[in-house]
Amino acid sequence: MFPIHRPRRLRKTETIRRMVRETSLSPDDFIYPLFITFGRGVKKEISSMPGCFQESVDKVVKSAKEVYSLGIPSVLLFGIPEHKDEVGSSAYDEHGVVQKAIKTIKNAVPKLYIITDVCMCEYTNHGHCGIVKNGDVQNDPTLELLSKEAVSHAKAGADMVAPSDMMDGRVRAIRLALDREGFKEIPIMSYAAKYASAFYGPFREAAESTPQYGDRRSYQMDPANRREALREVALDIEEGADIIMVKPALSYLDIISDVRDAFDVPVAAYNVSGEYSLVKAAGKLGWIDEQRAMMEILTSIKRAGADLILTYFAKEAAKILNK
Repeated sequence: MFPIHRPRRLRKTETIRRMVRETSLSPDDFIYPLFITFGRGVKKEISSMPGCFQESVDKVVKSAKEVYSLGIPSVLLFGIPEHKDEVGSSAYDEHGVVQKAIKTIKNAVPKLYIITDVCMCEYTNHGHCGIVKNGDVQNDPTLELLSKEAVSHAKAGADMVAPSDMMDGRVRAIRLALDREGFKEIPIMSYAAKYASAFYGPFREAAESTPQYGDRRSYQMDPANRREALREVALDIEEGADIIMVKPALSYLDIISDVRDAFDVPVAAYNVSGEYSLVKAAGKLGWIDEQRAMMEILTSIKRAGADLILTYFAKEAAKILNK
């Protein structure tokens, strides 16, 4: 009797849908970004990212405790220094905001896994990700500064470092520097395929890292390129990356899938600020169901092949998953 095959049979109730679900989310999948700023008593909401804040070291402990209480295993720290200069010296200052935050969070929440962003853009007065000469970011001289930054984070107690600058050879340079300083066990999560994306706009407000001139297309990837991502990932793995990342996530699900199929290493994907802010804005206007859109986006990233998802939705999603 036609039709014999009725796929709807396995969609009839929530129970059977849950039983045959191919992709599942867990708080264990999430890494929550935190923005650490200078001063004391600071908790300033980021206007373009509702629910996200710039927080001073003394205030961020409460956020870290909340993250851990929700079953989210890890945070990613970004620093907003008081002092910026041509060479981003605050990035590798042992008394810098990220270095202080690592120690403070580890003391308060010792089991929370701390990953640190390694880049120069938040710390330079020009907003670029390295040393600039004649308007151009200098690749090789920047590697030394990135290595110093990564080592300073490891010395402060970071569990993992995550270079996001997109300089050629930076994974190898950081790996060698960490090993020389006795940090052979510190893993590297590389922003391996990081595209020059319009979806970073709100983050640049959050991290106060907007370039003062030009843009980052000479070192971040062209959004039109797909095969190049596999080359970038292969190079970073060869140089010693333990986890590789695709950024952004939502407009690059094909890249996540390609990387997952091609390489047998953990894959992370960054659900970036613009993706977050679009959902928040549309939800506020009543144009979409914000919670359903959030969970659908996160599921799509996991379904594409990501093992880990860096997302500003982590706390909200964890609350739903923990019910």
